[in-house]
Amino acid sequence: MEDDPTPERLVSGLVKLLEVKPQGDDTFIGRKKRGGVGRVFGGQVIAQALLAAEATVDPARPAHSLHAYFLRGGSEDHETDYTVARDFDGGSFSNRRVVASQLGRPILNLTASFQKHEDGLHHADAEMPDVPPPEELEPEAEVRRRFAEQMRPEARHHFYAPRPVEMRAVEGRHWMNPVKAPPRSHSWFRAVAPLPDDPRVHRAILAFASDMTLLGTCALPHGLSWARGEVVSASLDHAVWFHEPFRADEWLLYATDSPWSGGGRGFNRGRIFTRDGRLVASVAQEGMIRKIVPKT
Repeated sequence: MEDDPTPERLVSGLVKLLEVKPQGDDTFIGRKKRGGVGRVFGGQVIAQALLAAEATVDPARPAHSLHAYFLRGGSEDHETDYTVARDFDGGSFSNRRVVASQLGRPILNLTASFQKHEDGLHHADAEMPDVPPPEELEPEAEVRRRFAEQMRPEARHHFYAPRPVEMRAVEGRHWMNPVKAPPRSHSWFRAVAPLPDDPRVHRAILAFASDMTLLGTCALPHGLSWARGEVVSASLDHAVWFHEPFRADEWLLYATDSPWSGGGRGFNRGRIFTRDGRLVASVAQEGMIRKIVPKT
Protein backbone atom coordinates (compact mmCIF):
# COMPACT_ATOMS: atom_id res chain seq x y z
CA MET A 1 0.00 0.00 0.00
CA GLU A 2 1.35 3.45 -0.88
CA ASP A 3 2.01 5.96 1.85
CA ASP A 4 -0.85 8.37 2.51
CA PRO A 5 -0.40 11.71 0.74
CA THR A 6 0.64 14.69 2.85
CA PRO A 7 -2.03 17.14 4.06
CA GLU A 8 -0.62 19.72 1.65
CA ARG A 9 -1.02 17.36 -1.30
CA LEU A 10 -4.54 16.44 -0.24
CA VAL A 11 -5.62 20.07 -0.04
CA SER A 12 -3.88 21.15 -3.24
CA GLY A 13 -5.56 18.19 -4.94
CA LEU A 14 -8.97 19.29 -3.68
CA VAL A 15 -8.43 22.89 -4.79
CA LYS A 16 -7.37 21.65 -8.23
CA LEU A 17 -10.35 19.28 -8.40
CA LEU A 18 -12.81 22.10 -7.70
CA GLU A 19 -11.27 24.49 -10.24
CA VAL A 20 -13.18 24.75 -13.50
CA LYS A 21 -11.53 25.26 -16.88
CA PRO A 22 -13.12 27.96 -19.10
CA GLN A 23 -14.10 26.82 -22.58
CA GLY A 24 -15.51 30.12 -23.90
CA ASP A 25 -19.09 31.44 -24.11
CA ASP A 26 -19.54 31.04 -20.32
CA THR A 27 -18.97 27.29 -20.46
CA PHE A 28 -16.57 25.40 -18.20
CA ILE A 29 -15.29 21.88 -17.57
CA GLY A 30 -14.94 20.43 -14.07
CA ARG A 31 -12.36 17.72 -13.47
CA LYS A 32 -13.25 14.23 -12.39
CA LYS A 33 -11.86 12.94 -9.11
CA ARG A 34 -8.63 11.07 -9.61
CA GLY A 35 -9.17 7.43 -8.73
CA GLY A 36 -12.85 8.07 -8.09
CA VAL A 37 -15.21 5.12 -8.04
CA GLY A 38 -18.99 5.24 -8.44
CA ARG A 39 -21.25 8.26 -8.00
CA VAL A 40 -19.71 11.72 -7.93
CA PHE A 41 -19.98 13.48 -4.55
CA GLY A 42 -22.72 16.10 -4.60
CA GLY A 43 -20.60 18.65 -2.76
CA GLN A 44 -18.04 18.49 -5.56
CA VAL A 45 -20.63 19.36 -8.22
CA ILE A 46 -22.06 22.18 -6.08
CA ALA A 47 -18.60 23.68 -5.50
CA GLN A 48 -17.60 23.44 -9.16
CA ALA A 49 -20.90 24.99 -10.27
CA LEU A 50 -20.44 27.83 -7.78
CA LEU A 51 -16.91 28.53 -9.05
CA ALA A 52 -18.18 28.49 -12.65
CA ALA A 53 -20.82 31.07 -11.73
CA GLU A 54 -18.31 33.20 -9.81
CA ALA A 55 -15.99 33.25 -12.83
CA THR A 56 -18.62 35.33 -14.68
CA VAL A 57 -19.20 37.88 -11.89
CA ASP A 58 -17.18 40.90 -10.74
CA PRO A 59 -14.96 39.69 -7.83
CA ALA A 60 -16.21 42.70 -5.86
CA ARG A 61 -19.58 40.90 -5.71
CA PRO A 62 -19.07 37.76 -3.63
CA ALA A 63 -21.68 35.01 -3.58
CA HIS A 64 -24.17 35.30 -0.74
CA SER A 65 -26.40 32.32 -1.57
CA LEU A 66 -26.82 29.30 -3.80
CA HIS A 67 -29.71 26.93 -4.45
CA ALA A 68 -29.12 23.63 -6.22
CA TYR A 69 -31.31 20.76 -7.41
CA PHE A 70 -29.81 17.34 -8.06
CA LEU A 71 -31.47 15.81 -11.12
CA ARG A 72 -29.64 12.50 -11.47
CA GLY A 73 -26.50 10.94 -10.06
CA GLY A 74 -23.25 11.86 -11.77
CA SER A 75 -20.41 9.42 -12.44
CA GLU A 76 -16.80 9.76 -11.32
CA ASP A 77 -15.83 8.21 -14.67
CA HIS A 78 -16.50 11.51 -16.48
CA GLU A 79 -15.70 15.21 -16.32
CA THR A 80 -18.63 17.59 -15.79
CA ASP A 81 -19.68 20.36 -18.18
CA TYR A 82 -21.01 23.64 -16.76
CA THR A 83 -23.02 26.21 -18.71
CA VAL A 84 -23.64 29.59 -17.06
CA ALA A 85 -26.49 31.98 -17.89
CA ARG A 86 -26.00 35.63 -16.87
CA ASP A 87 -29.57 36.25 -15.78
CA PHE A 88 -29.11 39.56 -13.96
CA ASP A 89 -26.60 42.31 -13.17
CA GLY A 90 -28.13 45.16 -11.20
CA GLY A 91 -26.78 48.02 -9.19
CA SER A 92 -26.03 45.85 -6.14
CA PHE A 93 -26.88 42.24 -7.00
CA SER A 94 -26.07 39.75 -9.74
CA ASN A 95 -27.67 36.39 -10.45
CA ARG A 96 -26.33 33.40 -12.35
CA ARG A 97 -27.93 30.12 -13.42
CA VAL A 98 -25.75 27.05 -13.99
CA VAL A 99 -26.51 23.68 -15.58
CA ALA A 100 -24.09 20.84 -14.81
CA SER A 101 -24.10 17.99 -17.34
CA GLN A 102 -22.34 14.74 -18.08
CA LEU A 103 -22.49 13.13 -21.52
CA GLY A 104 -25.08 15.73 -22.52
CA ARG A 105 -27.48 14.90 -19.67
CA PRO A 106 -28.12 17.47 -16.90
CA ILE A 107 -27.20 16.25 -13.42
CA LEU A 108 -27.66 19.49 -11.43
CA ASN A 109 -29.20 22.96 -11.74
CA LEU A 110 -27.79 25.74 -9.56
CA THR A 111 -28.74 29.37 -9.10
CA ALA A 112 -26.38 31.71 -7.24
CA SER A 113 -26.81 35.31 -6.11
CA PHE A 114 -24.02 37.84 -5.62
CA GLN A 115 -23.88 41.21 -3.87
CA LYS A 116 -21.37 44.02 -3.67
CA HIS A 117 -20.38 44.88 -0.10
CA GLU A 118 -22.51 47.35 1.79
CA ASP A 119 -23.06 48.27 5.41
CA GLY A 120 -26.45 47.54 6.90
CA LEU A 121 -28.52 46.46 9.89
CA HIS A 122 -26.90 43.53 11.67
CA HIS A 123 -28.03 40.90 14.14
CA ALA A 124 -27.34 37.20 14.63
CA ASP A 125 -30.03 35.39 16.57
CA ALA A 126 -28.07 32.14 16.73
CA GLU A 127 -26.04 31.16 19.76
CA MET A 128 -23.16 28.83 19.08
CA PRO A 129 -23.78 25.41 20.68
CA ASP A 130 -21.73 24.66 23.78
CA VAL A 131 -19.64 21.71 22.60
CA PRO A 132 -16.11 20.44 23.27
CA PRO A 133 -13.36 22.02 21.14
CA PRO A 134 -11.92 19.96 18.28
CA GLU A 135 -8.68 19.30 20.18
CA GLU A 136 -10.63 17.21 22.69
CA LEU A 137 -12.23 15.02 20.01
CA GLU A 138 -10.83 11.99 18.19
CA PRO A 139 -9.83 12.66 14.57
CA GLU A 140 -12.36 11.07 12.26
CA ALA A 141 -9.61 9.41 10.22
CA GLU A 142 -8.79 7.30 13.26
CA VAL A 143 -12.46 6.48 13.82
CA ARG A 144 -12.85 5.44 10.18
CA ARG A 145 -9.83 3.13 10.24
CA ARG A 146 -11.12 1.46 13.40
CA PHE A 147 -14.55 0.76 11.92
CA ALA A 148 -13.55 0.05 8.30
CA GLU A 149 -13.25 -3.72 8.67
CA GLN A 150 -16.76 -3.91 10.10
CA MET A 151 -18.23 -2.23 7.04
CA ARG A 152 -19.74 -3.80 3.97
CA PRO A 153 -16.94 -4.49 1.43
CA GLU A 154 -18.42 -2.06 -1.09
CA ALA A 155 -18.36 0.75 1.52
CA ARG A 156 -14.96 -0.01 2.99
CA HIS A 157 -12.86 2.07 0.59
CA HIS A 158 -14.74 5.22 1.67
CA PHE A 159 -13.42 4.74 5.19
CA TYR A 160 -9.77 4.08 4.34
CA ALA A 161 -9.30 6.92 1.86
CA PRO A 162 -7.43 9.96 3.26
CA ARG A 163 -9.50 13.13 3.07
CA PRO A 164 -8.58 16.78 2.42
CA VAL A 165 -11.31 17.98 4.80
CA GLU A 166 -10.94 16.79 8.39
CA MET A 167 -14.04 16.28 10.52
CA ARG A 168 -14.35 15.63 14.24
CA ALA A 169 -17.76 14.55 15.51
CA VAL A 170 -18.98 15.68 18.92
CA GLU A 171 -21.52 12.89 19.38
CA GLY A 172 -19.57 10.27 17.42
CA ARG A 173 -20.78 8.66 14.22
CA HIS A 174 -23.73 6.31 13.90
CA TRP A 175 -22.10 3.96 11.38
CA MET A 176 -22.11 0.88 13.62
CA ASN A 177 -24.41 2.14 16.36
CA PRO A 178 -28.06 1.13 15.83
CA VAL A 179 -29.28 3.12 18.85
CA LYS A 180 -31.91 5.72 17.97
CA ALA A 181 -30.85 9.29 18.79
CA PRO A 182 -32.28 12.81 18.56
CA PRO A 183 -32.03 14.30 15.05
CA ARG A 184 -29.15 16.64 15.90
CA SER A 185 -25.39 16.45 15.41
CA HIS A 186 -22.32 18.65 15.74
CA SER A 187 -19.05 18.32 13.83
CA TRP A 188 -15.95 20.44 13.57
CA PHE A 189 -14.35 20.60 10.12
CA ARG A 190 -11.50 22.30 8.28
CA ALA A 191 -9.15 21.77 5.35
CA VAL A 192 -6.18 19.72 6.56
CA ALA A 193 -3.63 22.26 5.24
CA PRO A 194 -3.60 26.01 4.53
CA LEU A 195 -5.66 27.22 1.59
CA PRO A 196 -4.97 30.12 -0.80
CA ASP A 197 -6.21 33.50 0.41
CA ASP A 198 -8.81 33.74 -2.39
CA PRO A 199 -12.26 33.97 -0.67
CA ARG A 200 -13.83 32.12 -3.61
CA VAL A 201 -11.75 29.06 -2.73
CA HIS A 202 -12.93 29.18 0.89
CA ARG A 203 -16.57 29.47 -0.20
CA ALA A 204 -16.09 26.51 -2.54
CA ILE A 205 -14.55 24.37 0.22
CA LEU A 206 -17.40 25.25 2.59
CA ALA A 207 -19.96 24.41 -0.10
CA PHE A 208 -18.14 21.11 -0.68
CA ALA A 209 -18.10 20.24 3.03
CA SER A 210 -21.70 21.34 3.61
CA ASP A 211 -22.87 18.16 1.86
CA MET A 212 -21.06 16.03 4.46
CA THR A 213 -22.96 14.62 7.47
CA LEU A 214 -26.07 16.68 6.72
CA LEU A 215 -28.35 14.09 5.12
CA GLY A 216 -27.46 11.50 7.75
CA THR A 217 -29.05 13.69 10.41
CA CYS A 218 -32.54 12.59 9.40
CA ALA A 219 -31.57 8.91 9.89
CA LEU A 220 -30.56 9.37 13.53
CA PRO A 221 -34.07 9.03 15.08
CA HIS A 222 -34.47 5.72 13.25
CA GLY A 223 -31.14 4.13 14.19
CA LEU A 224 -30.34 3.33 10.56
CA SER A 225 -27.13 3.68 8.55
CA TRP A 226 -26.20 3.51 4.86
CA ALA A 227 -22.86 1.98 5.88
CA ARG A 228 -24.69 -1.04 7.31
CA GLY A 229 -26.79 -1.33 4.16
CA GLU A 230 -30.02 -0.32 5.91
CA VAL A 231 -30.95 2.79 3.93
CA VAL A 232 -30.40 4.24 0.48
CA SER A 233 -30.16 8.01 0.21
CA ALA A 234 -29.44 10.81 -2.24
CA SER A 235 -29.54 14.60 -2.07
CA LEU A 236 -32.48 16.22 -3.86
CA ASP A 237 -31.86 19.91 -3.27
CA HIS A 238 -29.27 21.89 -1.36
CA ALA A 239 -29.04 25.56 -0.38
CA VAL A 240 -26.24 27.57 1.23
CA TRP A 241 -26.31 31.15 2.50
CA PHE A 242 -22.93 32.82 3.08
CA HIS A 243 -23.35 35.40 5.84
CA GLU A 244 -19.90 36.63 6.81
CA PRO A 245 -16.25 36.11 5.79
CA PHE A 246 -14.48 33.00 7.11
CA ARG A 247 -11.54 30.71 6.42
CA ALA A 248 -12.20 27.07 5.61
CA ASP A 249 -8.70 26.08 6.77
CA GLU A 250 -9.61 27.11 10.32
CA TRP A 251 -11.96 25.06 12.50
CA LEU A 252 -15.66 25.58 11.76
CA LEU A 253 -18.53 24.03 13.72
CA TYR A 254 -21.31 22.42 11.67
CA ALA A 255 -24.46 22.13 13.78
CA THR A 256 -27.19 20.16 12.00
CA ASP A 257 -30.75 19.16 12.83
CA SER A 258 -33.61 17.42 11.05
CA PRO A 259 -37.09 18.71 11.96
CA TRP A 260 -38.97 16.30 9.65
CA SER A 261 -38.83 13.18 7.53
CA GLY A 262 -41.54 11.29 5.68
CA GLY A 263 -42.69 10.10 2.28
CA GLY A 264 -39.22 8.83 1.42
CA ARG A 265 -37.67 12.26 2.06
CA GLY A 266 -35.79 13.88 4.92
CA PHE A 267 -35.36 17.60 5.59
CA ASN A 268 -32.16 18.82 7.23
CA ARG A 269 -30.76 22.18 8.35
CA GLY A 270 -27.27 23.32 9.21
CA ARG A 271 -25.57 26.29 10.85
CA ILE A 272 -21.84 26.91 10.49
CA PHE A 273 -19.93 28.85 13.15
CA THR A 274 -16.37 30.05 13.54
CA ARG A 275 -14.55 29.21 16.77
CA ASP A 276 -15.29 32.69 18.12
CA GLY A 277 -19.03 32.10 17.72
CA ARG A 278 -19.81 33.97 14.50
CA LEU A 279 -22.57 32.46 12.36
CA VAL A 280 -20.94 32.53 8.91
CA ALA A 281 -23.22 30.27 6.86
CA SER A 282 -26.57 28.49 6.93
CA VAL A 283 -27.51 25.36 5.00
CA ALA A 284 -30.73 23.52 4.15
CA GLN A 285 -31.16 20.25 2.32
CA GLU A 286 -33.88 17.78 1.45
CA GLY A 287 -32.87 14.30 0.42
CA MET A 288 -34.35 11.00 -0.57
CA ILE A 289 -34.00 8.43 2.21
CA ARG A 290 -35.55 4.98 1.99
CA LYS A 291 -35.28 1.98 4.25
CA ILE A 292 -33.92 -1.05 2.45
CA VAL A 293 -36.20 -4.03 2.79
CA PRO A 294 -34.25 -7.32 2.48
CA LYS A 295 -35.43 -9.51 -0.38
CA THR A 296 -36.98 -12.79 0.67
